Amino acid sequence: MDPKIMQNADLETGQANARFQLRDVVAGYFVSRALQVAAQLDIASLLADEPKTCEALANTTRTHAATLYRLLRALASHGIFSEDSQSRFGNTELSELLRSDVPGSMRPMALFFGDEMMLESWQALRHSVTTGEPAFEHVFGIQHFDYLARHPDKAKIFDDAMVSVSSMMNPAIAKAYDFSVFGTIVDIAGGYGSTLCSILNTYPTLRGVLFDMPHVIPGANRYIAEQGVTDRCETMAGDFFQSLPQGADAYFMKHIIHDWDDERCVKILRNCHVAMPSHGKLLVCERVVPSGNTPSYSKVSDLLMLTMTPGGRERTEVEYRKLFESGGFKLSRLMPTESEHTVLEGVKI
Repeated sequence: MDPKIMQNADLETGQANARFQLRDVVAGYFVSRALQVAAQLDIASLLADEPKTCEALANTTRTHAATLYRLLRALASHGIFSEDSQSRFGNTELSELLRSDVPGSMRPMALFFGDEMMLESWQALRHSVTTGEPAFEHVFGIQHFDYLARHPDKAKIFDDAMVSVSSMMNPAIAKAYDFSVFGTIVDIAGGYGSTLCSILNTYPTLRGVLFDMPHVIPGANRYIAEQGVTDRCETMAGDFFQSLPQGADAYFMKHIIHDWDDERCVKILRNCHVAMPSHGKLLVCERVVPSGNTPSYSKVSDLLMLTMTPGGRERTEVEYRKLFESGGFKLSRLMPTESEHTVLEGVKI
């Protein structure tokens, strides 16, 4: 064959593959939304014991059997559920994680990402890109965290999702950093306390303080009791922009700094500085954005922070060093975990 013809054919094949690849990225929203509907219907839990037909599933979920089949068939093509030769659907390794009755279930995360407070904000991404302002406030007329304080039903969706997300990384955090050197640790804005409880269960001599907004505390008390660490963990309500519990050996924050702009982050860090004794440690657990074109979920999560939070962002190591210094700390160590997160250790300057 003529080399030029072969070269043109290879070029056309490469362009076609690129088109299909881009199409799959563009259409990724369709798969995500389908998964969210399956999570809302709790299909994975219904398939816990055995495969079922769509007719049986539709009777339980009060849905249209033929349409439910089309939904599950599409998800099965992505490894979420599987269809057998008798047109019955069963769970896969992925859909098992959507069951509501398994430890570490990701169903709450799917429900959160499918809720209107997330979807409508994401649809207004262009507003954020154009103005630099949070899409959430543009859509709902109020900051995200103030909205949650006024809507307990949405706050529960959010808090459950955070527990779900935390379950993916808690063991890795407890393993990556030696918390046994501390007597007491304060988990700042720790939600229900899933990470703190994981750390306390790993280090039985450690005591903890869960510090969060008043509307979070009742749920946190229940969760801490379920984890069996009530005798070593107390809860305190407050606002980290005002003050923090005094005198602990370590002040821990996970997924907090990325919620705020630099000015407000520095305010939080300075309150840590005031509350902390000279020997204390600041521990910030976040995704650290890698340089260049390195693939990283942190770069997508950064857009989520843009749309949902008042100035929040994912940061690079250089940006964290500058932020720590502005708050009165030196970034002394970066401790990578087996998850995609890093524990950044700070000491007082």
